[in-house]
Amino acid sequence: MDIKALRNENELVDLFCSLAEIPSPSLHEEAVVDWIVQYCAKNNLKCETDDYGNVHVEVQATDSTKSPILLSAHMDVVGDDSPVKVYLDGDFIKAEGRTLGADDKAGVANALYFVNRLSKSNIAHGGVEVVFTRDEESGMTGIRHVDFSKLKSKYVLVLDSDSLGQLLTAGASYTQVTLEMNTFKGGHSGIDIADETRENAAKLLADLVSELPQGVFYAENGQVVTSCNIGGLSAGKLEVTNVINTYGQATYSIRSSSRAKEEELKDLMKFLVEEFNKEYKDMAEAKIIFKEHMPAFEKNEDDYIPILFEAVAKKVGITPEISSFHAGAETHIYANEKNAQGEKFAPYLVGLATVCNMHSDKEYVDYKTMIEGQKLLQALFEAYNC
Repeated sequence: MDIKALRNENELVDLFCSLAEIPSPSLHEEAVVDWIVQYCAKNNLKCETDDYGNVHVEVQATDSTKSPILLSAHMDVVGDDSPVKVYLDGDFIKAEGRTLGADDKAGVANALYFVNRLSKSNIAHGGVEVVFTRDEESGMTGIRHVDFSKLKSKYVLVLDSDSLGQLLTAGASYTQVTLEMNTFKGGHSGIDIADETRENAAKLLADLVSELPQGVFYAENGQVVTSCNIGGLSAGKLEVTNVINTYGQATYSIRSSSRAKEEELKDLMKFLVEEFNKEYKDMAEAKIIFKEHMPAFEKNEDDYIPILFEAVAKKVGITPEISSFHAGAETHIYANEKNAQGEKFAPYLVGLATVCNMHSDKEYVDYKTMIEGQKLLQALFEAYNC
């Protein structure tokens, strides 16, 4: 079977391919936004765009006693605006010579197909809200511009995981750390080398770095919760050896799905810097700066969705994987915001398709898993509305 025959045979696959064929690099999603708006108009789906260009779709409740649920996916992809030509290789949909964009067009397609089908059904339900965001890949500016006070749902399914059957319940923050080293006296590496009031910033920076944490700081149940990783060090110039350096810098990243453990790590790093400054108070000063780029997505104490997801996945023949992940996604933003009722969102990162080699020209999606993912989403929604 070729891609044309498969698209003719399966509406969900055709929907995915139509979306994938529209280049939509971060902050250049206008064409895919227009396509989604037109698709919704053609299918009589309530749809609007916000001031930032995010797309909001809604299927209103048919039973006011039930609660709505929110589906979320991002429209941008890693890649440029060159043409996307999809083809079929066995069970895999690929793109010729570039990224496919299954991250996250698979999520967008599954959500659109689902709400279109739901809107034409007679199922009693509490409604579905859908948010399609811009710029998830480069800056997450789209999700940060969503007006959360207009969203009624408590539970959020972010359809952006890369493996069918995944339900990720927590994710790590990302904090950038800058460590600066200043010495009070520089000098000539020959003339001043014996002066004990002078220290080389490169040497002191290396000494301090050797004392600071590196790698896994805290793990639980075999999974990394909090980590610290040095990105690089810089002091002086490699080709200049006759100067006693007065400035050096190192950078780190901290990731943690526990705010408490992240604060514990940061306190340790600050303590070690303070101890260093006491020891070298007359010769040098170190400074450590923390800048949060992504808040932690901490595990919610409400286990309703994980329990429901596990039962439904097994029922439809999909092996559930309920765990955490040591990276960032839009779940992190939802987890730190509140809905129209003032409730904190309870988000989950959900896998409705298996996507491999993300962000590369070898990226592909297993189309059969995408079809199975739609069955999982439908079954989960029906169980949620029982």
